[in-house]
Amino acid sequence: MKTRVLRVDSRCPDVGLIREAAGIIKRGGLVAFPTETVYGLGADALDADAVLAVFEAKKRPLDNPPIVHIGGASDVRRLVVEVPSKARVLMRRFWPGPLTLIFKRSKVVPDVTVAGLDTVAVRMPRHEVALGLIRESGCPIAAPSANLAGRPSPTSAMHVLCDLDGRVDAVLDGGSTLVGVESTVLDLTVDPPEVLRPGGTCVESLRLVLGRVAVSAVADADHALPVRVARSPGLKYRHYAPDAEVVVVEGELGRVVDKIKKLVSSHRQKACRVGVLCTDESFGFYEADVVKSVGSRGDPSDIARNLFRLLREFDSDGVDVVLAEGLPVDGLGLAVMNRLRKAAGYNIVKV
Repeated sequence: MKTRVLRVDSRCPDVGLIREAAGIIKRGGLVAFPTETVYGLGADALDADAVLAVFEAKKRPLDNPPIVHIGGASDVRRLVVEVPSKARVLMRRFWPGPLTLIFKRSKVVPDVTVAGLDTVAVRMPRHEVALGLIRESGCPIAAPSANLAGRPSPTSAMHVLCDLDGRVDAVLDGGSTLVGVESTVLDLTVDPPEVLRPGGTCVESLRLVLGRVAVSAVADADHALPVRVARSPGLKYRHYAPDAEVVVVEGELGRVVDKIKKLVSSHRQKACRVGVLCTDESFGFYEADVVKSVGSRGDPSDIARNLFRLLREFDSDGVDVVLAEGLPVDGLGLAVMNRLRKAAGYNIVKV
């Protein structure tokens, strides 16, 4: 398969190119496309064979459900048994945007699209290219992240091609994504509603609207927890990881810096090429083979936007190990630390 690259303006995409990509979706093909969070790999969510092809292209386990993307809030009705009042409030407040809601599924949704579950995860992206593709395709689009399973999520078309060139029909190149981490996944089938995966919509914002919102133990875990059934993407398998070993060092910043310095020395004695993922505030303190700042601790949105790109860059730099500073887990920090801890396989040093 030769993967076509269709370059579009993220704010005002060419209608002809969007229709070309939609034609691929209608024929059962696969198209990678940008959202405000990361690039997704899309197929007709109601075409079981097309969705199965997404799993095959990504080498994704079949029990890891994708998110179904829709072009308008009213489109959710045919996919679910009912739209509860809490969902309507959330849809008015946060859609389009980086919030995925879990509902009881309707029979129109194929089993493969929901990994055999009785629920379906749905969101409406805040991106003109994504919305244009969904609407022109005339169907909901099932779209996990457009990467090989386990790799850092793609925030540019280049990242998609690094993983999936020749494995998908086309990529809509709309430039870099704005949020940089995936959507928050909120399960509305339980009471209180439960965040299964933290993401671009902060837990604090959800609580301002709903009051009580629980956070799954897996979402903020600093160690591996058993997950028998994945009700959401990002729960059950190794995710977000570069080829290099990742170690996260958590604690007060001064102690974190001291510990990472010692770990740099220790790994270099083993002839390892060492990378450090730090923040602007500590960038000048390190002497390693590669040092990268993910942004300022005062700007978690910038950190989220840069995280996956930098994890991929460490592989290009040929490092053997990445030593990463831990961050506070309030606001977007929870989503960032969820990704970092999973990228490290919960290889965490507390100081």
